[in-house]
Amino acid sequence: MKIKTWLLLSYLLVMLLPIAAGYGLFAWINSYHQDQNVEEYLASWLEVQKTEELLQDPSLYQLNADWKSIDSLANDQISITLYLSSGYMLYSSHPLKPLSFVSKNVLYEDFFKLQRKFGTYIYKEPVFVGNSLVGVYEVELPRDQWTAAVKQRTWLVAALFTVFFLALFIAVALLVNRKLIRPLQLLMEQMASFAKGKNVAPMPKRNDEIGELAESFAAMQAELESAKQKLAAEQQQKELMIASISHDLKTPLTSIRAYTEALQSGMRSPAEQSEYYDVIVAKANYMRQMLDDLSMYTLLQSSTYDMEFVAVEGDEFFDMLLSGYQTLCDEKQISLDMQVDVTGEFAVNAKQMMRVVDNVVANAISHTAVEGSIGLSATDAKVIPSWTYDFVQQAMTADDGLYLIVQNEGKGVSEQQLTRVFEPLFQADMARTKAGDRGNGLGLSITKQIIEKHGGTVRMVSSEEIGTAIICWLPPSKGEENG
Repeated sequence: MKIKTWLLLSYLLVMLLPIAAGYGLFAWINSYHQDQNVEEYLASWLEVQKTEELLQDPSLYQLNADWKSIDSLANDQISITLYLSSGYMLYSSHPLKPLSFVSKNVLYEDFFKLQRKFGTYIYKEPVFVGNSLVGVYEVELPRDQWTAAVKQRTWLVAALFTVFFLALFIAVALLVNRKLIRPLQLLMEQMASFAKGKNVAPMPKRNDEIGELAESFAAMQAELESAKQKLAAEQQQKELMIASISHDLKTPLTSIRAYTEALQSGMRSPAEQSEYYDVIVAKANYMRQMLDDLSMYTLLQSSTYDMEFVAVEGDEFFDMLLSGYQTLCDEKQISLDMQVDVTGEFAVNAKQMMRVVDNVVANAISHTAVEGSIGLSATDAKVIPSWTYDFVQQAMTADDGLYLIVQNEGKGVSEQQLTRVFEPLFQADMARTKAGDRGNGLGLSITKQIIEKHGGTVRMVSSEEIGTAIICWLPPSKGEENG
C-alpha cells in the first residue's frame, strides 16, 4: 500500500473516532432510555399524584402561610415549589433555590404535563378558587438512577475511547516508523556511504513512495558509477594517447634531427642531399598529419562543437568526393573499382566527408598487398555493387539513404579486433614503426564520430584471408540544413 494511502486512512480514522465514540454513547444512552422510559415515567407520575391533594389547598398560596405539611412531604427525592399567580415564588423546599419572580409566560407553560429533563421530571399545575387562579405548584423529581447510569456509561465510553485512541496512536507510530522512518534512515545511510565511496547494498523492493525513491537513488547511483567509469576510461585513454603520440612524434623528430645534422656537415653528394631533403619533408608531413588528427579528434570530442551541414545533390557530390584516388592506387600497383549511383539530396559537411574518405581509403591502401584490389562506392541503399563480397552485401540492410563502401583485399581482421577497431589509438597491425605507415590509430575513431554527427552509422566487416570493408550509411536529407 502506498504511504500516502495509509496515512490518509489513518487521518480519516483519527477524525472519525470521536464521532464514532459520541454516536456510540448516544446510541447506548438512548437504548437505556427506551428500556427505562415507561417504568421511570410511571414511577414519577405516581409520586406526583401523592402530592396533588395537599398542594391543591388554596390556603398555601398566601404570604406567611403554614407550609409545615409541605416540609414533611418534601425530601431528597421530591422538591416542591409554590408560586402566586403573579409569578412570585412563595416557597421552595429546595435549599439552593432562592425566592424570585418568574415571568407568567414561563410559569404558565406546560401545565398538566410531566416534563422529562436530563436530570429531573417536572410537573406544574394551577390552583383555582372558583374561577380565580390563586397559584401554581411545581413538583420536581430527580432522575438519580438515570443520571448515574448515563454517567457510568459516559465514563466507560471515554475509557474505551482513550484506550482505542492510544492503541491507534501506537499502531500509527509503529507503522510510521516501519514504513517511513526506518526506510528513510536506511536510505540516508546508503547515500552517506555512497558519498564516501563505500559499497552500498540495494534496498529491499517496496511498492510505495520509499521504494520509488530507492529505485531513483539506485538509478542515480548506477548513472554516477557509469559516469565515473567513463571518466576513468577517458582519463586512461588520454594518458595512453599522450604516451602513444609522444612516442610517435619522437621517432620522426629524431630522424629529422639526424638527417638535418648530416646535411649540415656538408659531406654529402647532391643525390644524397636530395634524398635527405625528401625524408625530412616526409617525416614533417607525417608529424603534421598526426597533429592534425589529434586536433580533429579533440574537437569532435567537445560538447560545444557544432558541425555545419549543407544540402548537396548526391550524385554530383559523391562522384567528386570519390575521384582522385586512382593515382594513389597506381603507385602501389593496386586496381581500383569505383561506382557512384546516388539519387536525391543529402545534408553533409563537405570538408569532414573528405576527411572520412581520405581516412578509410588510406587505411584500405595500407592494408592491401601489391597487385591487390580495392572497391570504392557510393550508392543508394538498395543498389549493391557487383564486386562486393557476400558478407558485405549481408551487412547492407537499410531501405533508404546511401551506403559509402570501401572494400579491400587482404588477410582480414579477427572478430575480437572488429569490436575495437573504432577505439582511438587501436591498430589491428601493432607494428607501429613500419617505415612509410601513415596514421596514428585515430583515423577510424574520427571517421566514426563524423559519420555519427551526420546521423549515420559506420561498421567494419571482415573475413580472414579474404578481405575487409568499411560500410558507412548516411540518411537522406529532410529538406533542412542543420547547424
